[in-house]
Amino acid sequence: MAKNRGLLSLSSRGLKHKLMISAALMSVLPLLVSSYIVSTYVLPRIGLKIDILLALFISIVIAAIGFFVTKEVFDRVLTVTSDAKLIADGDLSHRLSIESDDEVGDLGDALNKLTQRIRSNMDELKTYGERTAEINLGIQKKVIVLSSLLQISSQISQSENLDDILKIAVEKARLLANSDLAYLFFRDEHQEALSVRVAEGSDSEYLMDIKIDPAEDVMLEISKSSNKAMVLDKENASTEAFSVFVREKLNLKNTLALPVYLRKRVIALLGVGNTREDFSYSKEDAELLDIFSKQIAIAVENDILTRNVRRLEVKDSLTGLYNEAFMRNRLSEEIKRAIAYRRPCSFIVVDIDNFKKYNHSFGSLQAESAIKRIASLIRESVTEIDRVGRIGDDEFAVILPEKNKREAQEVAENIRGKVEFSYSEYVDPIRKITVSAGVSENPLDGITSEELVGKARELLEIAKNGGRNRVIIFKDR
Repeated sequence: MAKNRGLLSLSSRGLKHKLMISAALMSVLPLLVSSYIVSTYVLPRIGLKIDILLALFISIVIAAIGFFVTKEVFDRVLTVTSDAKLIADGDLSHRLSIESDDEVGDLGDALNKLTQRIRSNMDELKTYGERTAEINLGIQKKVIVLSSLLQISSQISQSENLDDILKIAVEKARLLANSDLAYLFFRDEHQEALSVRVAEGSDSEYLMDIKIDPAEDVMLEISKSSNKAMVLDKENASTEAFSVFVREKLNLKNTLALPVYLRKRVIALLGVGNTREDFSYSKEDAELLDIFSKQIAIAVENDILTRNVRRLEVKDSLTGLYNEAFMRNRLSEEIKRAIAYRRPCSFIVVDIDNFKKYNHSFGSLQAESAIKRIASLIRESVTEIDRVGRIGDDEFAVILPEKNKREAQEVAENIRGKVEFSYSEYVDPIRKITVSAGVSENPLDGITSEELVGKARELLEIAKNGGRNRVIIFKDR
């Protein structure tokens, strides 16, 4: 019986089958109209028949059923269409209600599966987007780290001032570790205590007065760390000595510090910190700090080597003349010899007039060429026992053993005249280079190299202020 009901029910039929039935049912209506006309205008003349009226009634009922079946089909199609538009507009949470298993039901089920798949893909895309954003942040951080390291390496290769290099390294370490303060305790030459050499961050000036003495417990902790990071934050508890040092001396809630080693000896302590309670440093922060500590060690090593090389060098790389360190040492030796044998020793300082203006007007290459040319003229103006050196960018010196101030004045005038004549061919006044000079003598103007150099420069200043292109040997001149 149930099986027969299933065969008679329209709900189990397909959409095509339903439309065929509804079309067939609705086609009865024209027949009924025809029957009505016949029964109204034709049959009364013949005679009224009940069976014709009954057939007319049944036809109308059947046509009405066909109409409602068609309406039900189209209502469901319109419902699916409306739901599909909502989904197309972006409402992926909307779900079609499926009431039958015909073609419309299959379409609704397919749309629900498609929406579910799209929703799942959107979730995956969102996850991928978040992961991509994290990867991009990591890449950006690595690019910043690389840029910082290249900047530090460039300054090291150019033998820049060590303090400038240390300041940049400490500042970059603070920014990359997302900390409020950064500090660098440094051990100066011939000292055992560590004192703050660089402090970066707002209100970091108080750190400059802090020192770590060799007898303190925290110094022992630093030495024992064996180039490992010392961390104090919400997830890492350090030793009591280091914790007390951080909280009481540095006034920080947490910190990440790393000793800097050079030749197996602790020369510095690089650290970052802040006063936030709920904060912790990552493994990546420790790795970054380790990189900067190694850069600092390289910078310090390079500074030591550079200073050692400068001590060994005696010649100026541009002119081939002796450098300032050699000239001062040689002047001290000549003064000692002059005092011992009671002989004179003179010193000349020669300076190029308006050299900064010349450099600005014609560029560094022309300026270097002028320096070389004047150096050659000075060297040609002295004897083999005299010593000529470059002691400044545009300043030269001449040591004259066995010559008094008057004899040194003649040498200085000879140099001045040669330079003036050498550049007299130029019409442009800016190209006409001249020099001024100051002359001092031992023991008249001093008995040490510092006194003779100071006196010669004092007289040189008088020559500059007096119109340039002149030699001064006495103050009243």
